[in-house]
Amino acid sequence: MKKLAHQTVLITGASSGIGRACAQAFAAAGARLLLVARRKERLDALTAELRKEYQTQSHVASLDVRRRTDVDRFFSHLPAEWRTIDILVNNAGLSRGMDKLHEGSLDDWEEMIDTNVKGLLYVSRAVVPGMVERGRGTIVNIGSIAGHEVYPRGNVYCATKHAVDALTKGLRMDLMDTPVRVCTVDPGLVQTEFSEVRFRGDRSRAQAVYQGYTPLSPDDIADAVIYAATRPAHVQIAEVLILPTAQASTTLVHRT
Repeated sequence: MKKLAHQTVLITGASSGIGRACAQAFAAAGARLLLVARRKERLDALTAELRKEYQTQSHVASLDVRRRTDVDRFFSHLPAEWRTIDILVNNAGLSRGMDKLHEGSLDDWEEMIDTNVKGLLYVSRAVVPGMVERGRGTIVNIGSIAGHEVYPRGNVYCATKHAVDALTKGLRMDLMDTPVRVCTVDPGLVQTEFSEVRFRGDRSRAQAVYQGYTPLSPDDIADAVIYAATRPAHVQIAEVLILPTAQASTTLVHRT
């Protein structure tokens, strides 16, 4: 029996990387998928794959979580059969650049803060009240080891992931008198488009980040998300920090 049959899962940033892997894992577990990202053509291709392999019911939309009015419009126009969200995976996030703070780009800062912090807030504000009203639900925020440790030239990105950590803990406190669970999955080095986005398409520089050791894969993170979402109702996986075996901290990685 599939663990999540008939449950509705909303995943932000679902078009690639960890978000895409989560969509695949939830589909395999029998869930219905509500998938949003900026690149709808990728979502359409993904849902076709999942429908063919798992007969997954999906509803997709192009959504930039940075835009509050777009988030409000998306939720206000959701078909009735998709409004009951059982699991929320706040995955949308990115990093831009590795400049010293006093040399950093203000546009990069705003993009990271708007996506990683404000986007998470906008979506959570729209979804969590329904979970509270229904008396059930699980929220999984995708954080980072950068929410636990700051590393050189990671200033603003690390600040946004520290904010995700603080918001997760604060929301858990706010919901402790409800059955709604609040979890965070915090990866170390995962081989996705993350570094390519950070370095604005410089593939050679991005690939160098993952050379000399075996990094995590998006599937590794999706496995942890599924684990958190499928515990018995009385079990709340508050925090999972996942690192490659070769990584000991944000700055310590053994490369051969």
